[in-house]
Amino acid sequence: MLPVGDSLRSRAIPWVNYTLIAINFLVFFYELTLQGQRIRFGGTVTTELDRWVLEWGVVPCRLTDRCPLTPAGLLIDLTSGGPGEWVHLITSQFIHGGWLHILGNMLFLWIFGDNVEDAMGHLRYLIFYLLGGVIAGLAQVASDPSGTVPAVGASGAIAAVLGAYLVIYPRASVTVIIPIVIIPWLTEVPAVLMMLVWFLTQVISVGAVADAMGGTGGVAYWAHIGGFLAGVVLVWFFRGGRRSYDIQQRYERYRWG
Repeated sequence: MLPVGDSLRSRAIPWVNYTLIAINFLVFFYELTLQGQRIRFGGTVTTELDRWVLEWGVVPCRLTDRCPLTPAGLLIDLTSGGPGEWVHLITSQFIHGGWLHILGNMLFLWIFGDNVEDAMGHLRYLIFYLLGGVIAGLAQVASDPSGTVPAVGASGAIAAVLGAYLVIYPRASVTVIIPIVIIPWLTEVPAVLMMLVWFLTQVISVGAVADAMGGTGGVAYWAHIGGFLAGVVLVWFFRGGRRSYDIQQRYERYRWG
């Protein structure tokens, strides 16, 4: 199910959510400028973008100090971890691997993030978002402590937003596109169904992809799972008394009242 909208409308302008989306796109546009730049790095010819992602993404073995020692190649940079490596749990949240990656993530953040910010307030939402992303990154590291592939993307933090949305607005309606064969079907589903189906998909994918490919197939499913569960728990410490209003429920009261 691909969400395209929901029935909630924010009572305040979600400045933090807008800013997060803008920063993600600005960083991605910067990434595009690095794609064509060829460099020699650690004895290997690569792109400036690959070096930059390796430098600012979360590399599990650098956090756990389990990186392999190699005489040459990109992995030689993996030994340069230190206390500052933990900062990458935040910087990695603003790096994306392609247009589909960033557009998908920003679509989810646009639809669900504004209402979570509305319930938490601006500052608390910002802290919640970043903290959820950090916990998601740690979950991914824990799943493969010796991994050498950088983990990047906002999906872990956005998964935390989805977990918070589930707790705060379980009765909201989400408009989704469901592909039936090749024909897209537009319908509305309860938010609780949308979130639980999404979460179960991540859980099932961990086992299915690992069995088929011996890994996660390039998708940080454990970050999604960890972020979602973090959001379900953290929301109780960050939520406020305000809620976005549900235009569908208002319509129903008017229609049947």
